[in-house]
Amino acid sequence: MDDEFYMREALSLARAAECLGEVPVGAIVVRDGEIVGRGFNSPIGESDPTAHAEIAALRDAARRLENYRLPGCELFVTLEPCAMCAGAMLHSRIARVVYGARDLKTGVHGSVVDLFAVERLNHHTVVVGGVLAEECGQLLSSFFAMRRAKRDQ
Repeated sequence: MDDEFYMREALSLARAAECLGEVPVGAIVVRDGEIVGRGFNSPIGESDPTAHAEIAALRDAARRLENYRLPGCELFVTLEPCAMCAGAMLHSRIARVVYGARDLKTGVHGSVVDLFAVERLNHHTVVVGGVLAEECGQLLSSFFAMRRAKRDQ
């Protein structure tokens, strides 16, 4: 299985978020080829500003693995992480992060800042961006276009 396979799994979770009226972002955590955590955006439904896809997937993986540290795990997410989510990834010791679309407003792998490149931090992770970027980006663009159209009616 490759990065695109896992990103497609994250995309299916993003579509689930969209069905609930949430911004369509999905994430999974993988260890040794097995999905050990899943999550999608749900801050609206949960009235929780921390209910991002990545946080949900990290929490799910930590519960399943019974460890707040997730060494050797990879996180796949459909959108470039924000500062909050990147911080959680670093604290959980995620080994590798793979994301789809860039987030030009809040992305911290170079779109706004590059938090992952800060040398003074005590953990570093490998980051790969752009996996199925067009498909991930299109899902978000369509969601926001439909939201604007409803607002303007």
